[in-house]
Formats: sequence, structure tokens, C-alpha cells
Amino acid sequence: MITSTLPTSRAKSDKTAALDDSITAWALAARGGDADAVERFVGALHRDVQRYVAHLCGDPQAVDDLAQDTFLRALGSLHRFEGRSSARAWLLSIARRAVIDNYRYAAARPRLSDVPDWQLAVELAQPCDLPGFDDGIALLDLLASLPDDRREAFILTQLLGLPYAEAAEVSDCPIGTVRSRVARARATLMDLLDEAERPVALAAA
Repeated sequence: MITSTLPTSRAKSDKTAALDDSITAWALAARGGDADAVERFVGALHRDVQRYVAHLCGDPQAVDDLAQDTFLRALGSLHRFEGRSSARAWLLSIARRAVIDNYRYAAARPRLSDVPDWQLAVELAQPCDLPGFDDGIALLDLLASLPDDRREAFILTQLLGLPYAEAAEVSDCPIGTVRSRVARARATLMDLLDEAERPVALAAA
């Protein structure tokens, strides 16, 4: 059963910050032609990019192509990356542009399906043999009920671990807007969790 505790751990935040520093260092080394750094950079962020584009694009079949496009764009632009923001935020900004470009391209041709299923794509991108997997799927079900902008803010900051300033950079909006969206998303999720657990509590009574 999913618990009502949402991701807020300081230790997790510190770990994410340390990892981001390493990833940024790999990106800077990759810019200089270090092949091992390129591999580490791509490997460290591949799943995050998949999860993010799956949330944005609404087409499970396009996730792998969009992730590949994101990394191709990023590797082609590494010479312009100066480390002023984290490499994770920089890469997710590129992923967002890749999805937007894909939308524009799709609008010019007939669509085969109008069924948005970003959730399925995210589920397929998750390791199914890890503890808490069922809770993660339950959280995705709850996230699906949020408005798009609040869901994006929550995923960027609470699931992918971006600081609010970098999430604002990725989403192209003020940091205060991101904070507001996350707060509203958390409040809505807590209400939904309470509603989901109420029948269980009544049955136990």
C-alpha cells in the first residue's frame, strides 16, 4: 500500500546534489573529447530523460526516439555547455525542446492515435524488481490526475530531484511558479492518498 509520505528526504537531496556535480563534471570532460566521460554522462541521465519525455510526449512508442534525439542534440551542443547550471537541468531543457519539436512535426501529419499514455511509458521505463515498485505505480496513477503544469513541476523536483531554480529553467517559468505548482500538487496528492486509504481504515475498524 502506498504511504502518505512524499519524497522530502534531506539525505536524498544531498545525494542528488553530489551526483549532479559528478554528472556536470562528466559533461565538461566530455566536451573536451573524453569518451569515458561521454559514456558516464549518457548512462547517468538516460533513465531521467526517458521518464521526463514519457511524461511530456504522451506517446509510449516515441519515448526511445525522443530520448535518443535528446542525447544527439546534447552531444552536438556540448561545446556550448559551460557548467553554469547543472548538466541534468541543461539536458532536460534539451529534452523539452525535442518534445516540443516533435509535437510541431506531428501536427503537420495525420495522427494514428489520440490516446495519451505517458504513464504506460514511464511504467515501462521502471525496473519492476525493485522494492516499492507497486507504490511507484500507485504514485503514477495519482500523478495522472494532476494538471499538466503541476505534474511536470512535481516530477522535475520530487522525482527527478532538480532544485526549484533548475526546474524553473527547464519549464521556462519563474521559480515562484514552480514552488506554487509543487505545493498545490503535493496538497492534491495528500488529499488523494487520504481518500484512497480511508476505505482501508474503515474496513479494518
